[in-house]
Amino acid sequence: MTELGTVLISGGASGLGAATVEAVREAGGTPLVLDRHPPASGVPHEQVDVTDTEATTAAVHRLAERAGGLDAVFTAAGVDVPGTLTSVPVDTWENVVRVNLFGTAAVVRAALPYLERARGTVVTCASTLGVKAVSDATAYCAGKFGVVGFTRALAAETAGRVGVTLLVPGGMHTAFFDAREDRYKPPADAKLNRPEDVARTVVFALSQPPGSQVRELVVCSDEESSWP
Repeated sequence: MTELGTVLISGGASGLGAATVEAVREAGGTPLVLDRHPPASGVPHEQVDVTDTEATTAAVHRLAERAGGLDAVFTAAGVDVPGTLTSVPVDTWENVVRVNLFGTAAVVRAALPYLERARGTVVTCASTLGVKAVSDATAYCAGKFGVVGFTRALAAETAGRVGVTLLVPGGMHTAFFDAREDRYKPPADAKLNRPEDVARTVVFALSQPPGSQVRELVVCSDEESSWP
């Protein structure tokens, strides 16, 4: 296993991103955060909306330059607004895709020169709904299916230079579901993972020695309804 070094985490102020910040710290790494909100952990961060590619690129560069480079990136920033295709406002629908897919690409694109210099690793965050489609989730599925294709193509494109891992998590006990209508919230007895447990799998992927890659990880409750 290799040392983590400096790890940039998008969406690092809450949910799985925040749990990964702590997991990286516990493993001896140095986390950096990109998020619209400042992280409670007080780690070095830049406040930015990942749908703004120009601002995201600049924020990644500022964090990387201040840290003296990047060894890894985890793209945890994500959002969902469930509903039928015709009931979700167009701007809202398109923003879900922009955050999940274009935001992921923007962060990785900006970080790639640093990762190539360090022979570093990218872990992207898809979803079990990136491999299984369900009703009332056209935007989220479109974005997360896109992350799956993007990551697999990126792995082929950067093979031998940058490590690439696709994380496919199931539902977790986070604030991700809080703003939803009740009918789209998991029931009280839903079997969901703890974000802390999923975060440790991110650290596992980032800790692989050069030349060894965890290409894809599905991490979910053993009773996850959206897998397989």
